[in-house]
Amino acid sequence: MRVSGIVLAAGEGRRMGGPKALLRIGGESFLARISALLAAAGAEPVVAVLGCEAARVRADAGIPPGVVVVENPGWRDGMLGSIWRGLDAVEAEGSQAALIHPVDHPLVEPETIARVADALRAGSRVAVPSFSGRRGHPGGFAEAAWPALRTASPARGARGVLADHPEWIVHVDGGPGCIAGIDTPADYARLVP
Repeated sequence: MRVSGIVLAAGEGRRMGGPKALLRIGGESFLARISALLAAAGAEPVVAVLGCEAARVRADAGIPPGVVVVENPGWRDGMLGSIWRGLDAVEAEGSQAALIHPVDHPLVEPETIARVADALRAGSRVAVPSFSGRRGHPGGFAEAAWPALRTASPARGARGVLADHPEWIVHVDGGPGCIAGIDTPADYARLVP
């Protein structure tokens, strides 16, 4: 099974003061780090979906070679449109599953990503990591779940698909990084060394 990665990096980062794709961690951008983590877990290709300030993100994020970059011109309409753009890209590459990961969760552990990918390869329709009773990222969606994502309500997004189809979900063990979202300068100061 070909599992691809989709990094959702189209938002404006209003609370952060700019695109979170460009925030730095360990000498690299959030976007570069997540792209590399997904690729290291065997995701191929990795697709980065850009939107707000796309030209600046392309120029300054240090996007690794081989990452497919697509733009979501409707990024203001919410994350679901970026998921659709990413699915279009990985489907065109012949993928059968996708690891969907928001750019503001750069602390996810490689083992967590590998467990989600392994669950998809083992036949799960949807696989998600959990830590301390909370669902985290990346969310893994096999091709059989893509029609539900493509017809989801923008107001409910991918969470609506999970809520409507709990029987599809396989939970895998995740590390604390799978739930560590960085939305504000205070989050960044607290979580990024």
